[in-house]
Amino acid sequence: MEFRNLGQLEEAASSGQQELARIGIALLFILGILIYTNLRIGDLEGGYLLVVAAMIGGYMALNIGANDVANNMGPAVGSKAITLLGALALAAIFEALGALVAGGNVVSTIKNGIINPDFIQDSTTFIWLMMAALLAGALWLNVATYLGAPVSTTHSIVGGVLGAGIAAGGFGVANWGQMGAIVASWVISPAMGGVIAAGTLYFVKRSMLYEEDKLGAARRYVPVLIAIMAWAFVTYLLLKGAKNIIKLDFMTALLIGLGVSAALYFALLPMVGRAARKMENTRESVNKLFTVPLIFAAALLSFAHGANDVANAIGPLAAINDAIVNHGVVQKASIPLWVMMVGALGIAIGLLLYGPKLIKTVGNEITELDKTRAFCIALAAAITVIVASQLGLPVSSTHIAVGAVFGVGFLREYLKVNYASQLHLILEEHAGLEREKLQKFLNNFEKASVEDMKQMLKQAKKHKEDVPLTKEERKRLKNVYREELVKRASIKKIVAAWIITVPVSALLAALLYFMIRGMLLP
Repeated sequence: MEFRNLGQLEEAASSGQQELARIGIALLFILGILIYTNLRIGDLEGGYLLVVAAMIGGYMALNIGANDVANNMGPAVGSKAITLLGALALAAIFEALGALVAGGNVVSTIKNGIINPDFIQDSTTFIWLMMAALLAGALWLNVATYLGAPVSTTHSIVGGVLGAGIAAGGFGVANWGQMGAIVASWVISPAMGGVIAAGTLYFVKRSMLYEEDKLGAARRYVPVLIAIMAWAFVTYLLLKGAKNIIKLDFMTALLIGLGVSAALYFALLPMVGRAARKMENTRESVNKLFTVPLIFAAALLSFAHGANDVANAIGPLAAINDAIVNHGVVQKASIPLWVMMVGALGIAIGLLLYGPKLIKTVGNEITELDKTRAFCIALAAAITVIVASQLGLPVSSTHIAVGAVFGVGFLREYLKVNYASQLHLILEEHAGLEREKLQKFLNNFEKASVEDMKQMLKQAKKHKEDVPLTKEERKRLKNVYREELVKRASIKKIVAAWIITVPVSALLAALLYFMIRGMLLP
């Protein structure tokens, strides 16, 4: 007992040291921002506000890296397509590249148009407002990461701007119609992602995994699915990830994506055929065919995320910089290179320091993922963003990705429970003489995959096996299956965090605005 306690003590001490090291590295990053911005402001009037804002922007970027990037890498890690260390390195590189290469030269000073800048013409008030919004969003993301809840960084900063805006200009400053659309996206985003991911997975199961000749079916359909993924991603990157480099309309981007996907399809046909001939006719073999496409998908999602969501960290900072330099409030603010570097480096460092926790949550703690399921999630994320953007819906990439994980888990649960229900209906027709045989059958049935359950059901029909299960016992058995496939505790925690993100960020921002104003007023 003493040795065990000593081991636990050593383990706790080691964990504490690692946590201190992470905090130390994060503080060094913030300190580096302090030193750099202090050197560059010179005698700029109000320069000290820019120094403080840059430090807060760096803190926000750290939290975006810690929380939001998990959506792209979680499924790939959970399916074991890539190791956690490999995912961290890949995501850090592509997030930074996306931010620096395609992050843009200008940014909207009022995120999503949720407040009217005409109500806030005083540049000093605007600076305080943006500082409070940025700090509130960062603090909420920090809390959510600590709790292991993947939340929307966009919604966090939207809530911050809304709360600080109301504190500065009253309730009339808010664009409540836009806020209604954002609230609607809490339902639309995960629902769209979940339906598309579940539909794709169902197609994969029916067309390949349930077939006798799995590899023969895979040779036909895997190139098609990868080509569709390429079509979605090329279109997605042209419209979203590269929108600040090249401006294309939807149809042009769609046609370019179609051309790339067609070329890829014909290139993949012989490659998939050669790979399949070397494999056994098993489900795991089909899974392996999705490994490389899944890694590419995770990298491309990270690039697009860095290009788009870096604005959540550096948008308010760029707005503050512009207001201090030009002594006014504008709709669009230019982004200096140093501001972009704060966002890009902060996201990469935050991911490396604190990303593993949320990657494990998305990849392992909601439902069990293999490479096929993870591929369906990545494909659903790209397609959903494209569809939603064309419909003008303000969706969240976080909600889409996590909703897709939910969709995959609930489909598996439905299929398994559906088979179980059919089995129970058949078993009710038999008496208790075969109870011992059936008990053994049920023990094996609990451990079976959906595909094996289907075959066992056929055997049950053929051999007329039976067990005296009451309705309550059948219900309990179904609940066992449900808990096994989709963890209800994770769903409740994540959905609760989604619902309170905007209100909590708004309340925090309002309190911080009054605090900042009180400290800085003469």
